[in-house]
Amino acid sequence: MGSPDWTKDERLTSLAGRLKHQIELDENIEAWAKTLDKYALMEVCQAAGVRAMPVQSTEDRVDNDPQLRHRDMYTELDHPVLGRRKFQNAPFKMSETPVVNICAAPLVGEHVQEVLEGLLGLSHEEVVSGLQNNIFWPKSMQRFDYLDAMIEGGPWKGDTATTIKHKPVSGKDIIKNAYRSASNTNTGPLHGLRVIEVSDEQGQYCGKLMGDLGADVIKVEPPGGESTRSVGPFLDDKPHKDRSLAFWHYNTSKRGVTLNLETEDGRALFRKLVATADIILESAGPGYLESLGLGYESLTAANSKLIHCAVSPFGQTGPWRDFIGSDLIHMAAGGFMGLCGYDVADDPEQIPIAPGGGNAWHTASSFAYMAITAALVSRDGTGNGQFIDLSVHDSCVVSTEMHVPTYIYHNKVVIRQTGRHAQLEPNQTNQLRCADGGYVNAVGSRVPLRRFPDLVAWMDEYDAAEDLGEERYATAKGFVEHAVHIDDVIARFAAKLTRDELTHGGQARQFNWGAVRSPDELIDDGHMVDRGFWIDVDHPELGETFTYPGSAAIHNGSLWRISRRAPLVGEHNLEVFHEELGIDQAELACLAEAGVL
Repeated sequence: MGSPDWTKDERLTSLAGRLKHQIELDENIEAWAKTLDKYALMEVCQAAGVRAMPVQSTEDRVDNDPQLRHRDMYTELDHPVLGRRKFQNAPFKMSETPVVNICAAPLVGEHVQEVLEGLLGLSHEEVVSGLQNNIFWPKSMQRFDYLDAMIEGGPWKGDTATTIKHKPVSGKDIIKNAYRSASNTNTGPLHGLRVIEVSDEQGQYCGKLMGDLGADVIKVEPPGGESTRSVGPFLDDKPHKDRSLAFWHYNTSKRGVTLNLETEDGRALFRKLVATADIILESAGPGYLESLGLGYESLTAANSKLIHCAVSPFGQTGPWRDFIGSDLIHMAAGGFMGLCGYDVADDPEQIPIAPGGGNAWHTASSFAYMAITAALVSRDGTGNGQFIDLSVHDSCVVSTEMHVPTYIYHNKVVIRQTGRHAQLEPNQTNQLRCADGGYVNAVGSRVPLRRFPDLVAWMDEYDAAEDLGEERYATAKGFVEHAVHIDDVIARFAAKLTRDELTHGGQARQFNWGAVRSPDELIDDGHMVDRGFWIDVDHPELGETFTYPGSAAIHNGSLWRISRRAPLVGEHNLEVFHEELGIDQAELACLAEAGVL
């Protein structure tokens, strides 16, 4: 900031003083920030080691983001109706099996002939008959020109395959699959895979996903523990590296070892460990492991099947490669904050809002899991691993639903709206206040027109239908023309019922209505309890059992489970290094004294 005089104020020389005078401090920083363009401000802050990024709009992400341009986030493709347009690519780069868009989304029924004749082996006459007789195309719907051209063009002239080819399954695989499907098995679909995780908050959720699905995930931490162990809240509000509730959640089903990779002995042990692994998951930063002689090329020399997934804030290459990140700034640069906030009626200044809870890390870890799974499928066919370059920034950018395509096709930036999607134009409020003070997402557009009479009848029971029983509201045209009035009547109706009465009553009538619930309510939510979502996990060192979130899916052929609570610092050093790698206990003791473990 150029060391302005106000920074020398004695009140600001300590953390306690800065917290006490935070409003004044923020006002001074804001006054300075207003003198710079948002990208210039980013450059100044990042050069000084300060985590800072601009709140990027959809236009910024498509047209102005140099990092996304460098990483080819948008591919131009020809669409037969819409012309040449940009399409978003995947947020990860795979060294052996590149992931790119190869064609635009299909037109309705565009590949009927290719699939039915070319892939499944039907005759041209059978396909034509199916199109003309309500099997492959409804009689009530006019056929598009390209379907008529296909009918008149004769049999499929491309590649044909009368049977779908599958990779041969070995006897060993058959036995393995049968074992996995047995009712008494306690293994998951990733059982038999070993993952070495060297990750902080950026990738630890990916490790959890693999561990809970049966992989042997070994978390490698520096001596004394990884930084996320210092993230609160802590059990009983007592700060300790083994009592972080955040660390507990994101590191279930993992074993934990400690290694100082800055030492040659630590690197030697790491190489031995990697030689036994299928996957490395790391977020050490671009080039860090390579600078230690532990890069992908070095490690795969002795283990060609290794899949190395590197999660980093902005990717391994590009002008922003060395920028530092946080959940907050990824929400800004990735577009979330540009879309989240209040409409003008509620916030005249339209201040952007950042959702809490580590959304950037969840998003990146989910994409990392997808990329690793894809690499495993590829390895099944080739026997070789590969390097995955996963960008947190890219992951956030492609995760804002329809907003980037809205800009690409309309060349307009959406506006923020209170409690609902950002749109090109304002639309009706979604959240309605109920009689008990709760809220429900309930609007007329979530009621199918054929169910509208059911809504009117229900409202009549409470003398709240007003004039909605009139004929003018019963047609599709009237339903659209009078949408604002219909929603106003629904809002007045909602004020007569409790939140759950409105939610369950609407769902019983097949309306897409849902309650707004607080996190603590979910613990006793009947639906989640019925699905067995909440899991009790034993902490033997504390003599207690704690409730954890479970899986979003129920697997009928393989087991998802939390096999153990998060590891204590260095808990499995002896088990992994001595019992599995064969390192003598006396040598391990010396390494511990030397700060290697």
